[in-house]
Amino acid sequence: MRIEKVINNNIISARDNQGVELVVMGRGIGFGKKPGSEIVGEKIEKIFRLENMDDKEQFKELLASLPIELIRLSTDIISYARENLEISLNQNVYLTLTDHISYALERHRKGLSFNNVLYDEVKLFYPLEYSVGCYALELIEERTGCRLEEDESASIALHLINGELNTAMGTTFFMIKMMREMMEIIERDIPVPNGMNYPRDWLVSDLKQLANRLVSEKPIRGRRDKKLYRFVVDNYTQEYDIINNINGYIEGEYKCSMTEEEKIYLTLNIKRMKDLYLC
Repeated sequence: MRIEKVINNNIISARDNQGVELVVMGRGIGFGKKPGSEIVGEKIEKIFRLENMDDKEQFKELLASLPIELIRLSTDIISYARENLEISLNQNVYLTLTDHISYALERHRKGLSFNNVLYDEVKLFYPLEYSVGCYALELIEERTGCRLEEDESASIALHLINGELNTAMGTTFFMIKMMREMMEIIERDIPVPNGMNYPRDWLVSDLKQLANRLVSEKPIRGRRDKKLYRFVVDNYTQEYDIINNINGYIEGEYKCSMTEEEKIYLTLNIKRMKDLYLC
């Protein structure tokens, strides 16, 4: 790799042998260097490949404006998420998460508080990403001496979810809000005995898949099993009515709807849940 542009002493822009644009980070990697110089390998800490990044120039500007310790902090959190959740993340997460942490620290130092309105929902629907957010708060405190508010664990998790689903923050908010409202309808219409904590894992998994499909508007392929459909409608009337209530709600609120296959699948899972835990 050869240097194309020196962004600052710790960040340079380069291209690999295939012509792919890179941003390379390392303490002192750009000091005294000029375009065309060979990159010193032992100083390289992180290589960002920009071929799949939406706003390359904004990312370069952000890196140029921040101390290397903060950039390193963000990349360490992302690396931890990739290794422990075994997920792939869109390259844009480096831009959005680094920017968010910088802003959160600035806000904290000014004594400004922040409440994440989706804190409980993120914790419920994305517990693994939320756990990485909790780890991130510990790491931020260790590296900077600032203890951010607990709500920030959910905010950091949201950036990881965006990177995982390859969606914008607004779309992720939209999807999680939809899941919460669908869950509320189900729990309103299914009587749960006082003091009983039924497992939500099945519902959480089902509603995540459904909301993701509805938001992305991905088509579903497959042929309806007419016999199964008739059996479910005739025998699981209460459960099927609950799903129809949900479908009517999301049609009115979000202008989208479930397929019959999705309705039948959710009906069967609600019936199974009731039989195992609510009888």
